[in-house]
Amino acid sequence: MPRGVQKILVVKLGALGDFVLALAAMKKIREAHRKDHITLLTTPPFEALAKSCPYFNAVETDGRPETFAQWMALRKRLRAANYDRVYDLQTSSASNRIFQVLRPNPPPWSGIALGCALPHRNKLRDHMHTLERQADQLMYAGIWPDAPTSPGTAPGPDLSWIWKNHPAERPVPGAVKPRPYVMFVPGGSAHRPEKRWPVERYAELARILYGRGFDIVIIGGPQETALAHSIQRTVPRARDLTGRTDFARIAILGAKAAMAVGNDTGPLHLAAAAGAPTVVLFSGASDPALSAPRGKVTVIQAEKLSELPVAKVAQAAVSLVPAAGAG
Repeated sequence: MPRGVQKILVVKLGALGDFVLALAAMKKIREAHRKDHITLLTTPPFEALAKSCPYFNAVETDGRPETFAQWMALRKRLRAANYDRVYDLQTSSASNRIFQVLRPNPPPWSGIALGCALPHRNKLRDHMHTLERQADQLMYAGIWPDAPTSPGTAPGPDLSWIWKNHPAERPVPGAVKPRPYVMFVPGGSAHRPEKRWPVERYAELARILYGRGFDIVIIGGPQETALAHSIQRTVPRARDLTGRTDFARIAILGAKAAMAVGNDTGPLHLAAAAGAPTVVLFSGASDPALSAPRGKVTVIQAEKLSELPVAKVAQAAVSLVPAAGAG
């Protein structure tokens, strides 16, 4: 490594929505360490996205060791790397354990781990939106002196590097112009069913929006194909892309979408960050003030999503994009 180049480690292990929001802080870290070598410690689902991202020189995916042998292997590698600084953007018990296994001489660590050299001491941190909280953390770490930390002021993630890596498709001469489309994200974490709006409500919303001139594109993991098929029983022309899109493709679809509607889940965060006007549905299980996507976003919250009527979501969607081709 060239003389004078520092070795920086960024830790981010969480779910997709959290990872997308953290891209804003990751960009700021890269700007503060333009010539330094930055490694991301994450988990396998984010490997491809992180490797295509301009913020990192290297990506390691063993950030959640389970066995004793795995922990020892991670400890040995991190110690040998001799990092000059660590930015813990996870700030959880999982990342705190990584700090503790690096004792007695851990690298300078930005986060909340007990005994770290660059602690985020703001007592209100747990009541801040992820974007302002991480901006504030980087201010405490000394790399963002004028960090915007008032509610709603921190910049959202910048996904422009995705478009650079995936050039736009050329239009086919003489092809019929496709209808504008609405992205549906009806799934979510399997162990958090309370964060899902019932699929029959999505089907009814699809019928309404299709009647207003929009195509419906359904995204999610392969385990959510059944949800797509359920919607297709009401709107047969809805397109099922579940299990067929990587994270970059979801962002590209979001950038071109007339609108996105979905549960509080990672793919919807990607679509919103890509610029899609977005309606996001929150149950009482989560606080949108702490974790909602940013952008042209309408948040609808109901204590129980099972009680959220289609009419309310349809009204919000139509307010965002009144008719096909508008907006």
